[in-house]
Amino acid sequence: QVQLVESGGGSVQAGGSLRLSCAASRFGYNCMAWFRQAPGKEREGVAQKRPGSDSTFYADSVKGRFTISQDYVKNTVYLQMNDLKPDDTAVYYCAAGLRRCSGFAESAYEYWGQGTQVTVSS
Repeated sequence: QVQLVESGGGSVQAGGSLRLSCAASRFGYNCMAWFRQAPGKEREGVAQKRPGSDSTFYADSVKGRFTISQDYVKNTVYLQMNDLKPDDTAVYYCAAGLRRCSGFAESAYEYWGQGTQVTVSS
C-alpha cells in the first residue's frame, strides 16, 4: 500500500512563507505533484516534478513564488511557498503517478496524500 504523508501546513500572513513536505513510502514514481483545493473551488494542479531530473512545471498563478524539489535519500517531495497571498489558501495535496508527467490531469496520478491546510491572512 503506497502512502503519501503531507506535513508543513499552517497559518501565515500575506507575504510569508511555508514549506510543505510529502513523505513517500516507496520509490519508483515517474511524476510527483502538488495540487490544492480552495473552499468552493475545484482541485487544481500547482507544481509537478519528474523524479531524477530537473524537469518541473508550475501553474501560472504560483510561478516565481513556489518551488517543488525532492530529497531522494529521504524520498520526500517539498513545496517551498514564498510571498504567499490570501488566494493561496487551500488544502494542499501531494500526488504521485507511475506515468511520466504530462500536465495536471488528476487521472494521471494513482496515489494521493490526505491533504494539509494552508491559510493565508491579509
